[in-house]
Amino acid sequence: MSSVRDFKYYKERLSDLLSIEYNCSKKDLSINENVITTSSLNEGRRIYSSEKEFFHMVTTGNNAVITSDEVLHPFLKEFVRNRTGHWLFEIPNLLPLEKHLNEFNYTLTGTFHMFLPCTDAYPKRTYPVKWFFGKEEIDIFYGDKRFPNAICSKYLPERPDRIVICAYDNDKIMGIAGCSEDAKGWMQIGIDVMPEYRSKGVGTYLVTLLKNKIIENGDVPFYGTSVTNYHSWNIALNSGFRPAWVEIGADRIKLR
Repeated sequence: MSSVRDFKYYKERLSDLLSIEYNCSKKDLSINENVITTSSLNEGRRIYSSEKEFFHMVTTGNNAVITSDEVLHPFLKEFVRNRTGHWLFEIPNLLPLEKHLNEFNYTLTGTFHMFLPCTDAYPKRTYPVKWFFGKEEIDIFYGDKRFPNAICSKYLPERPDRIVICAYDNDKIMGIAGCSEDAKGWMQIGIDVMPEYRSKGVGTYLVTLLKNKIIENGDVPFYGTSVTNYHSWNIALNSGFRPAWVEIGADRIKLR
């Protein structure tokens, strides 16, 4: 079984990815000043939309880098002026940003708190598991409402589900973890544990095994959750992940 590389290795890989997505240099992600760029559909990005980002902001713990439509740049230059980047993600600073975005029929998304591997993990409990690889084997799980986090709602060729692992109590699924390839070599892990099997270490066990498998394959596993989902945070931390970056974006306001 392959061991987790040094956290610095994954942070370097992350800099490569974010510089593509935020249309900036790798250096821009670690300087003291906040950076504003014009959004672009650069090759190698994670593909969550076919449209350019109207607004997207990231921090790796120091400054903020924002990529956006140029129409927002005059506002954003004042928004970031004399402010420490990571504080821009706090509610008092997001309120005026939300108001400005509303003028263009956009609204802020939630914040995405993202994790990278930092250490090997050794779960205290083990369970019988079964692996599923590729579209043909994973197809059986699409449409099952019990698994909104572990896999996509349907097969998405732009970010396909690559691996699924299930834990079983006899023939009953206890939990399921899966990963989608959101960018080449970047596998985002999701987890769903059935209510009656929660707090038994199922989630940590599955995420740990899946993380290890992804690393063995030479790819980068990453994990995301919201700031208040402490069950998910604990799974990430207990599986050998560490917080690495935070992002927030904007979606079009849906008209009723």
